[in-house]
Amino acid sequence: MFPHLIDQVRDYPQERRGTRPASGAATRGIRAVFALAAITLLPGCLVGPDFRAPGAHTPDGWLGAGDQGGQTSVMRPTPAQIAQWWRTFKDPKLDSLIDRAVESNLDLRVATSRVRQARAARGIEVAGLLPNVNVSGSYDRARTRAGGSSDLYRAGFDAGWELDVFGGVRRSVEAADAQIDVVVEDRRDVLVTLTSEVATNYAELRGTQARIEIAKQNLATQRRSLALTRRRLEGGFVTGLDVANAEAQVASTESTIPTFEASARQSIYAIAVLLGLEPGALVEELTVVSPVPVTPPEVPVGLPSDLLRRRPDIRRAEAEAHVATARIGVATADLFPRFSLSGAFSLSASQLSGLGNWANRSWSVGPTVTWPIFEGGRIRSNIEVQNAAQEQTLIAYAGTILRALQEVESVLIAYAKEQQSRAATIRAAAANRRAVDLAERLYDQGKTDFLNVLNAQRSLFLSEDALVRSDVELARQLIATYKALGGGWEWELPPPGATTRPTP
Repeated sequence: MFPHLIDQVRDYPQERRGTRPASGAATRGIRAVFALAAITLLPGCLVGPDFRAPGAHTPDGWLGAGDQGGQTSVMRPTPAQIAQWWRTFKDPKLDSLIDRAVESNLDLRVATSRVRQARAARGIEVAGLLPNVNVSGSYDRARTRAGGSSDLYRAGFDAGWELDVFGGVRRSVEAADAQIDVVVEDRRDVLVTLTSEVATNYAELRGTQARIEIAKQNLATQRRSLALTRRRLEGGFVTGLDVANAEAQVASTESTIPTFEASARQSIYAIAVLLGLEPGALVEELTVVSPVPVTPPEVPVGLPSDLLRRRPDIRRAEAEAHVATARIGVATADLFPRFSLSGAFSLSASQLSGLGNWANRSWSVGPTVTWPIFEGGRIRSNIEVQNAAQEQTLIAYAGTILRALQEVESVLIAYAKEQQSRAATIRAAAANRRAVDLAERLYDQGKTDFLNVLNAQRSLFLSEDALVRSDVELARQLIATYKALGGGWEWELPPPGATTRPTP
């Protein structure tokens, strides 16, 4: 094919070309240009190793999955559908907050900008595969020895093209593609963290509001007991010690409410900042009391192997290994010769109007070959550097998987044990409620002292408060489970053209 093409150029009618018959040197130069161009059009070799996704062993199942105190973490053979896991809480306000956070969170916007930056950096690498052309023009005025002067006008262009025969530039493009995957997974990791932080702060806010309500209810009960004790003191049925104890319990409960209110306000501030707003922007909206998000009756966790394709940190570690592998090829290409084509064309004349005269042209074209013969071991040392870097990324990939497995197992066992703890707390609160009713009746009848009433009321307050804290902790552990499983990013499409890797 290519010899035939060269022959066509050689045999092209000279009157069509508008030049004098080409000299033998010019013909040889043209042939060399086409021969080198042919090299680049042929399937070029790519030096360096081709990337293959590293293998990873994962266990067959989760130790923490199974029947957990009345609720279930279900391990299924199909991937868990947790792309929008927060909707399992059935809380429209939480759904709205997360939607707004994804639109306006500042950290996510920075991560998105880094994706655009990586794509632009890839364009720089792709430019290495293409020719570069420069246009120039100049004017010179010189004084001659005879005392006169002369003008010289020049206009033209020069071009160069380094042929990627051994694939060094293509490996650079490959590394840039993999680097895009790295920053895309970074952005997805930010998204996973963002959704979990909004949900966690929201659960803590609702839990604190519930604790405030419980404290106020217990405070009202304790104030009624204090008023009753004061009346009994006036009747001479009790001593001032009972009144002092009742007053102390009322004051103790009152002291917890401002602390809870401060904690609730801090949670609102945190949510607002996650949404990219000023801290006080959501105070009016979120001050309205709402219950703690209810955990669903069943939590699908899928299989451990699902983590390899779902968790952004594992996907990022794999992309980093791809980057390091491609850079070995970039370094290896320096061992081989570089082929390039260069050419120039110019017009020069003593008058500006002479630039239009074709007879004033000059041109040059030819190939160049450079081959490093002695670099003092620099090239091979660089290859070793890149090999070591690749080895480190593969080790880091294995470590990322182990930490991911540990994180999931840890949250599963914490979630399971919190379910058991909550069941016991429910029984304790019910028993304390009966104890308060009984103690108050016996005290009214004069059959028990006031200390038993105080102890029963204190125990009830503590158990009800503990039940709310358990509800919050259960929600926190469930949110942590979804985060550990890598849920929360698949539902949102990446920025246009942000990655070549398909969404699972």
